[in-house]
Order: sequence, then C-alpha cells, then structure tokens
Amino acid sequence: MENGDHGARFPFPFKPYPIQERFMEALYAALEQRKVGIFESPTGTGKSLSLICGALTWLRDFEEKKREEAATLLQHSERDRKEGGGEHVCNGVQKSGQEEERGSSGATTEPNWVSEFVQKRAEREMVNKLKDEEMKRKRREERLEMIRHNAQLKYAMKRKSSEVNEVEKLLQLSKQELSSEEKSHEEEEEGLIVADYESDEEATTKTRNCDDDDNDDDLEEEHVTKIYYCSRTHSQLAQFVHEVQKSPYGSTVSLVNLGSRQNMCVNPDVARLGSLQLINDRCMELQKNKHDKQNKADLEPKRRRGVAKATCAFSGYEKLMAMRDEVLVKVRDIEQLLQHGRETHTCPYYSTRMTIPAAEVVVLPYQSLLHAATRKASGIKLKDQIVIIDEAHNLADTITALHSAEVNGAQLCRAHSQLSQYCDRYRSRLKAKNLMYIKQILFVLEGLVRTLGGKVGLNPVTQSTQSGAELLTINDFLFRAQIDNINLFKVQKYFEKSMISRKLCGFVEKYEGKGVNTHSSSVNKESQRIGGLGRFLQSLQNKPAAPPEQQGAVEDRPSMASPMMLVESFLFALTNSNKDGRVVMDKQACLAQSSLKFLMLNAAVHFAQVVQECRAVIIAGGTMQPVADFKEQLLLSAGVSEERISEFSCGHVIPPENILPIVLCAGPSGQELEFTFQTRDTPQMMEETGRVLSNLCNVVPGGVVCFFPSYEYEKRILGHWESNGVLQRLAAKKKVFQEPKKASQVEQVLSEYSRCIQRCSSTGQGQSGALLFSVVGGKMSEGINFSDDLGRCIVMVGMPYPNIKSPELQEKMAYLDKNMPHVDGRSPGKTLVENLCMKAVNQSIGRAIRHRGDYACIVLCDRRYSRTGTLQKLPEWIRSSTHTHSSFGPAFASIRRFFLEKRQTQQL
Repeated sequence: MENGDHGARFPFPFKPYPIQERFMEALYAALEQRKVGIFESPTGTGKSLSLICGALTWLRDFEEKKREEAATLLQHSERDRKEGGGEHVCNGVQKSGQEEERGSSGATTEPNWVSEFVQKRAEREMVNKLKDEEMKRKRREERLEMIRHNAQLKYAMKRKSSEVNEVEKLLQLSKQELSSEEKSHEEEEEGLIVADYESDEEATTKTRNCDDDDNDDDLEEEHVTKIYYCSRTHSQLAQFVHEVQKSPYGSTVSLVNLGSRQNMCVNPDVARLGSLQLINDRCMELQKNKHDKQNKADLEPKRRRGVAKATCAFSGYEKLMAMRDEVLVKVRDIEQLLQHGRETHTCPYYSTRMTIPAAEVVVLPYQSLLHAATRKASGIKLKDQIVIIDEAHNLADTITALHSAEVNGAQLCRAHSQLSQYCDRYRSRLKAKNLMYIKQILFVLEGLVRTLGGKVGLNPVTQSTQSGAELLTINDFLFRAQIDNINLFKVQKYFEKSMISRKLCGFVEKYEGKGVNTHSSSVNKESQRIGGLGRFLQSLQNKPAAPPEQQGAVEDRPSMASPMMLVESFLFALTNSNKDGRVVMDKQACLAQSSLKFLMLNAAVHFAQVVQECRAVIIAGGTMQPVADFKEQLLLSAGVSEERISEFSCGHVIPPENILPIVLCAGPSGQELEFTFQTRDTPQMMEETGRVLSNLCNVVPGGVVCFFPSYEYEKRILGHWESNGVLQRLAAKKKVFQEPKKASQVEQVLSEYSRCIQRCSSTGQGQSGALLFSVVGGKMSEGINFSDDLGRCIVMVGMPYPNIKSPELQEKMAYLDKNMPHVDGRSPGKTLVENLCMKAVNQSIGRAIRHRGDYACIVLCDRRYSRTGTLQKLPEWIRSSTHTHSSFGPAFASIRRFFLEKRQTQQL
C-alpha cells in the first residue's frame, strides 16, 4: 500500500482533490507515528470525507498488519513445537543445571535454564493470547456476517421480538394494575433511603473486588482498536454519519452513535418527562428495579414477594444483544437508531453502549469524551485508541465550560431545606455514617450561603444582600466559607457512592405538596411535620386527578427538582488544584439571584489524560488559526512534547480569483474606520458605516451578511440608522433581515432570507437581493452556510474583542501571564484577547465560501486589520489574497470589477 497511487491507497467515492490527498497522507502519517495533530481544512474542502477515508484506511492497514504478525508468530510457534522445542527446553534445563553445579560456588548471575524457562513461558502466554484473540475475532466476524447476509434470520428475530413484546406489555399492564390496587408504601420508602455507607477501608476492599469483576467482564468483551469521533452538536455528528454512509467504507465499517438518554430514549413514559435530569433519574430507577428484582429472585427465592416494582420493557438483555449486533452491521444515525428501537421495542441508549467494545468507529458529542466522569459512565476506554475532535476551534473554551460549575442562592437554600427535611423524616432509619455525612453536607451548604451574605432557613427571595463581585482562589474561598476543615474528597466520594442527590430528587418528587417544601421557610418544623403527616395519610386514600406531566409541572421542575445535583457539581469542582481554578462570588440585590461560580483556568489538566492515554489525537477544524496559544495552553501544558505535535493546514479548493478579501481603512467621505470603544458610538462613525454598506449594496448581487461586534452595538447603530433614514435607503436596494433573538426562529429567518434572494434573482427587478444583520459569536456566526447567492459579500464591522472588564477574563489573563512564557515581549494575557477576537472573526468570515465553484468578497471594516500581527492570524487561504486599501475609491472599484467579471464568466 505504501507505493501505490493515492486513489488506490485511499478509497474515495470520487477522484479526490489534491489537497484532500495531502490531507489523508498527513493524517495517515500522524496516526502511524502516534502524533497529536492539528489539522486545518476550510469548510467546503471535503474535510469530513478526508477524515473518514484517511483514518479508516489506516485502521484497516493496522488491523491487517496485526493479523499478519500474529499469524507469523503462530507459525513459528507451531514449527518450534513440531521440531521438538520441548525437548530443547529439557536439554537446556539439564545443561544449565550442570553449569550451575560447576559454578555454584561463586556464581551471582541467574542460571541460563531459568532465563530460558521464563522466556519460553512468556512466548507460550503470548501465543495463547494471540490464539484467543484470533478465535474471538473470527467468532465476532462470523456472527456479524451471518446477521449481515441472513435477512430471513433478521426478520424472524424481529417477529419473535414483537411477539415477546406483546406478551411483556400485557404482563406489565397487569402488574401496573395490581400495583395500583395494592401499592406498598413501605416498599417505596425503602427506595428513597440511602444504603448503609461502609467505612473507607471496607469501601476500598469492596471496590477492589468490584474492579476485579469488571476486569473479568472486560476480558470477555475486549475493546478493539477504534476511532472515537466527536463534534459539538448532534447535527454535525449526523452529517458525519451520513458522509460515512456515502463513503466506500459505508457497507463494511462497524459504527455506533452515542447520545444522551434525552436523545435516545424510546420508552414513551420516560421520554415524555422532557427534562434531561428527570429522564436520567427515572431510567436509572427502572434499571435498579430490574437488578433488584433479579438479585432478590436469586438470593431470597422463598421470601414472600411484595408488590412488583416498575421496570423498563425496552431493556431486556436478549433484545439489547440482538440490537447490538444489528448496530454493528449497518451504519445508522441517531434518528435511524430511534426508529429501529421503536420497531423492535429495544433501548438504543443501552444497546449502543454495549456496542462500544466491538465497534471500529464511535461517534459521540464533546462532553461524552472530554469529561472523565461521563467517559467512565459510558464505558469509553481511550488506552491506545484514536481520537478525532472535529470543529475544535473552541476546544479549550469547551473543556473549561465542561469543568466549570455555578449555583445560585435560591438553589443552595432549597438544597439545604430539602436535605434537612429528608434527614428529619428518615433519621431513625439512617445509620450513623450516613447521618455524619448528611450533617457535613448541611454544614457546607450553610457556609456557602453565608459567603453570599444570607442565612439558611429563611426565604432567599426576601433576603437582601450587598451587591458586588469578588474573585477568590479555591483555598481562600474555603476559608471564607469556614469549610476548610471538611474533607471535600470524602464528601465527593459519599455523593457518588450513596447517590444522595438522586435519592433527594425522588423524595422531593414524592412528597412535594405533602408537607415537604421545595424551598426554605421559617415555618415551625413540628407543625410542618404534623401537617405533612395529615396530608400524607389523606393522599393514601385519594388518587391524584392527573399525572404531573399533564399539569404542566414538568416544565417547571428541572430547576426545582434537584438543586443538590448542582451543589454536587460545584463541590466536585472545588476539589481541583488551588492554582487551576477560581471562585467568583456574584452578589446581587437579593440572595436568590446571587451566585457562586467555579471558573476553570487550566483546561490542559483535564485534557492531559486524553492525550496521554490515546495512541493519537487529531484536532481538526475549518479555521484553527491562530494555533500558537492553542498549542501552548492546551497541548504543551498537558505534557505533550513539541516533537509529538504535527500541524497540517491546506488552502481552499476554490481558485484564488474566486475570493476578494479587503481591509478597508476609510469610508467614502474619507472618515477613518477604527471602531474602538471611544469612537464607534460617534454619529460620524455610524453614518460612515451606513455609507459603506449602501455603496456595497449597489454592486453586490444576491445576499450581503453584515456582522457587528455585539448585540448592544447592533441595536445602537440600527437605531441611529433608522432615525436618520439610512436603514430606509438600504431597504430600497436590498430587503433587510435581522438575526432573531430566539434560536427557534433562526430557521424561519434564514428561509425567508433565502426565498427573497431567489425571488430577486429570478425577477431581476426592484431589490437586488437581501441584507442580513448578524452578530459575531451569535446564532448565525457558526454552523450556518451562506453559500452561493446567500453570501456574496461578508462585511465585518469593527473587531469583536471580548469584554476586557469581565472578572473571569481578567483572572484568565492573570493566570496565563503568570504560568505561560512571554513570546516576542507580548504577554500571554493580551495575546489571548487578540486570539479570541480573531477566532471569532475567522468563524464568521468562513461562512461564505462553501464549495469549489463558490465566490465571495470579504470586507473587513477597521484599519486595525491591516496590522501585520493581525493579518497573520487570518487563515492562510484568505490572508494570501487580502488587499489593504487606505481609501474607499480603489477598494470599491476592485469590488465592482470582481462581481462584473464573475457575471461575465457566468454568461459565457
């Protein structure tokens, strides 16, 4: 394969572009050499297909090489055995024994026969392991081949599955009917009480035993070498899966899609809960009931059975195994998995997780891969695997956000109130260890509320606090809250083992409105308990009028049901190293609106495990520039050596004459364009910007997309234009659209914008197209394609610097200045601000060119773009064609000539 032509080496659905061939060659080399690769390939260059074909070609070659090496080793072993290797070992032992006798008086080295014996035993173990692996592989391939080709078996399984489902449904209905008549209150109460919590030593011993069991399971289902592909959104993941389906590997690769329960649940009773947390809790409860039922049947067969607890009819083991095999033989996106799950009455969420060990490609969202706890819960093992992170331009910010946590005063007070009532109700049934940890958690909650200037036990809405923001190190915050004497690592372990947050959630759901308040109140506890008892006894006789879902309670519950979950996340964040994070105390007028936020400063500490465990990590994106701070803050800080990092950046597939990037330093009247904080709000600057747009709309066909640095500035400048008639003049040339405030309205606005451009293009009368006002970093600056006539000109007004006064940004800058090297005399903090700005610019201007035949003009309206350092941070394919104009006339002439030439070319 090494010397074949590119077409033969990398199977492709069509003849690849030269840049795609270079991309795949570089990708193959990075995977082979165990590199951490940064790959930049502009949108429209077929990046996804290049990733698929390049990575899967390497994977097939790697597996083939492994099989050949194993076969060679087995052949040698078999030949040695036939030639009397055993006799040779015996002779070796005798000979070595005699030598040892002769030199026993002064010999200090190990006898030769011992070394040979150890070597032979290691070889035998290796051979046996290879035989086992080969047997498992053949068995797995035979099973998948049978499922892939034996359609009759598939349909028979489907019929049998539907028949079993009908029986299970009838049984479940009868059980539910029975339980509704004979429901045992004692059984339900048992599920809400935390289990006995062992001492740390006992827990450690049991954990070791459990780990041993887990390892045994892993031996049965060993993880094959695979590619983990992750991206930001489910739509991007679905697009990737569709590309795999169209690729030459679409019919042979084993691919599995992972998603949350919220996205993959097919049980209508659970899915209708809506909230992610409620769905998770209900699903885990149903699974626990299933395991409890099995354990009780095994351990206590003669015990009188109580009322049957509800279990999930979609998670039968045989059905999950059948769907696991179905998933392995055919590439499906999440929608197709859901459809298949509904048809076979099988849970896609659990069956896809069972598929992970045998799958060659695992497709999953960012948080499932980048968050260690989620990774562990999903059964993802990164050791010696390949990870591809796509759309990774904001990877550091994503990791930071995943490991940051926030909780407000109202949630803290509710958590304290709920846990206090839980403790009061079950005090007599809780063991001493449980009571000790619950009291510690209550003590911690009191300290957290105290830092915000409030008190527990009172309504947080009516408690007034002194406004202001303060930023502390983790240690200083723990001292301030007076909880520095609490071992948060042990508290965190208690949260995980006891699942107190989930128990509390179930407790509140069950007793809300029956004496248990969801938030603090100064009502006397004794009268509260008596009143609650009366209501509880009454509830045993009366059935509720309608389920909570139908009363509209579900929409309100997610924020109310389990504030302890948020507290748990916040306390977990406080266990980070003191130098890697900060706590922001944001005090508002009242306690309920005040908040505590943990800010993660060092994303590398959480990314380190990924790059250390994986064989290779590929970080890909359409616009990865600038990469210097990315390498420094995320890779080098995570312990990746400079030699292990490889970079690849390719140009666009479009010819250079199809793009016209212009830095505009002055407007039509000669007004210098520099949108600093001091000058951008002046009437002269806003009117000059209007004149620039008006001139552009005269010569640009189709759609013009104008990006403003912030929503606030967009509102101010559009208001000014409306008052002096600029907006009306623009509307006469192109219909004006504005980015909507609600994400749900984006699709509608884009559809109307597109239809308007098509209508103007076909009629050729009146308006020449449409003008869309958007915001950098907003809903239309990422993930939206303004291809062809939808975006013939992208206008960037000013430079979108982040809010320098933000306490979070200031602390991040201070952290970088202290911990990162200064390059060329520039502080890392200032470099961060510039890079955040240019990354946002690159994402926005990259919306225009989406395929080889596309063409567009990019106008950067601010003279600061002409600085050498700023130009260097543009993508190379844009930077190489950029022209800087100090006056408007020549710039306008080049734009008019650009579109005139394109029109003439199209007419030929």
